[in-house]
Amino acid sequence: MPLLRGPLAAWSPLLESNVLSSRLRPVGSALAVPTAEDRAAWEGAEADEVTLAAVREQSLALRQQPWPTPRASQFARYWLDGNRTAYEEQVFTRTQRLTFAVLTAAANPHDEAALAEVLDGVMLLAEQSTWCWPAHDDVHTASGGVVPDVDSPFLDLGAGEVAAALAWCDHVLGDVLEARYPGTRARVRSEVRIRVLDPFLDRDDWHWLGIDTPAHNWTAWICGNVLVAALALETRPERRALAVAKATAGLDRFLAVVPKDGAIDEGYGYWWAGACRALEALAVLRFATGGMLDASKVEHLRELVAFPHRMQVSDHWFASFADSPARRTAGGDGQPWHVLHQWAGFTGDAQAADFASSGRAVGESTFDLSAMPPGAGLGRALHAVTDAAWREVTPQAPPLPARVWLPSTQVLLARSTAGASSGLTLVIKGGHNGEAHNHLDVGALSVAVDGVPVVVDPGRATYSAATFSAQRYTEWVMQSGWHSLPQPGWDGECGASQGVGAEFGARDVALDPDGAGLALELAGTYPVGAVRSWRRHARLAGESLVEVGDRWELAADTRGAVSYVLAGEVSLGSDEGGEFARVVPLEGARPVVLRWSGSAVRVTLDERALDDPYQRSSWGERLTRLDLVAEQAGSGELVLSVEVGVR
Repeated sequence: MPLLRGPLAAWSPLLESNVLSSRLRPVGSALAVPTAEDRAAWEGAEADEVTLAAVREQSLALRQQPWPTPRASQFARYWLDGNRTAYEEQVFTRTQRLTFAVLTAAANPHDEAALAEVLDGVMLLAEQSTWCWPAHDDVHTASGGVVPDVDSPFLDLGAGEVAAALAWCDHVLGDVLEARYPGTRARVRSEVRIRVLDPFLDRDDWHWLGIDTPAHNWTAWICGNVLVAALALETRPERRALAVAKATAGLDRFLAVVPKDGAIDEGYGYWWAGACRALEALAVLRFATGGMLDASKVEHLRELVAFPHRMQVSDHWFASFADSPARRTAGGDGQPWHVLHQWAGFTGDAQAADFASSGRAVGESTFDLSAMPPGAGLGRALHAVTDAAWREVTPQAPPLPARVWLPSTQVLLARSTAGASSGLTLVIKGGHNGEAHNHLDVGALSVAVDGVPVVVDPGRATYSAATFSAQRYTEWVMQSGWHSLPQPGWDGECGASQGVGAEFGARDVALDPDGAGLALELAGTYPVGAVRSWRRHARLAGESLVEVGDRWELAADTRGAVSYVLAGEVSLGSDEGGEFARVVPLEGARPVVLRWSGSAVRVTLDERALDDPYQRSSWGERLTRLDLVAEQAGSGELVLSVEVGVR
């Protein structure tokens, strides 16, 4: 029996194999999605006919094409040239096609062509050399190889996703498939046991288990998928109970590292890849144990559920830091908004419920199929289609709180008017440079006008081999120089880089009494001796005004600068009030004017063309950096105002 020490510690006695086995629903009925035999759920009044019709149309179109084929040469590219997406895109597209096929066959179980499509997808996955994504596989470290080692399966996010997809498929269509294609079920269960369930139970050295190192989003994501696979496919009662107990212990370790204010240091985008995965898994446990393991009353889950709406700037813009993007695409990014809505109900958070409802696709369809990302997962799609309560939800206006302060990550969001995106919104973060998916961005800020970011955090680019390696901070999007930050030690192109690691963090952090501003000392974010003091204070000073004050002390021969990364059309000008930069933001938001005063400065604009599709999806063709370089070395001060208006 695993000993739980986190928020789920009270469950420890309930994870004894004899207790757990007696309370687990049997294989075939342990997951809260109706099977294909439940015709009321898949056709007629209870069915989501609009979505299922769209799914069927998509599946029929896909049948006219060959199945995607992930190739060994694409797998090897991760080690040969750093490209990880060529292989992953094939895998993601293959699993997405299986998702459409399973939904179509569940709605039409007598359609032989639909069942054949499911069988082909299942067997292609069963015959795939590895379910692991190349960026995670240890084959190269272990042997120098660049092709999968079928005798040593690595359990990562990709393997967990395939195991869960096959489990959901078996749960919904297993009896129908087995009747038509005998032997399918045995093959699925064998592959999942060999590649996922046995490695999970037989090894404790998986880094993502959170035993010897801190738990992170992988912990929740993989344990949630293993949980589904064990409940749906493991027919040996003792092994099934052991897998459920071990996965639950992993979820406990993940929740233990989530701060009590619910903040996710990876940002809004990664909430869905960690916290939401944990909530999904906890909902699975709640159903599978008939309510015996019910986490809905765990205290800080309410704060975790509130995090997404607290980070919202406007309809499709969010506070951006670390690898989290600033913009969500149309259709809600294909995220499982129903999960957030369900947990808002469990925890009694009306604001979180309103926010979740705003993510529901407009119209009668449950979700916008064109926005459903390949990695969304079969389980998420099945829940979205069959959750009758979710289909009854009417989209509400998101809450857009006026003030959000998360002390654990030192993130402040302050907007002009509660419940509205008009005016200005300021986001500033302290924290440290040892955070998950970290950028060197302690002290960075962003400003949105009418809900559209104008002073921005650039976010991440498409992942490559360098992204999670020793070369991470060679990528420009990760560097201090391309965040809206101080630039001590300006050398003509950039300033000194902030240091890497948790020891490089903000000090003397102080929230303004009205919650509209934040002051922090940034000297500790730079290597020892590089900066004597750099004090920053950013404040929402009115409906149409943000002020940022920087005061610094450097070595007598060292110059300071302050940079701001801007999105939109940028031009420089001057009038009786002095020099200014005017920015016409994206999406037709009102122009803003940036003015500065204090130390004499030289002003330059550095334009960066964007060629990465991930970057362009948020910012278009370019970003522009405004550099305010102090003319005098040593100490100085600078006050910048961001004001709505045309000059």
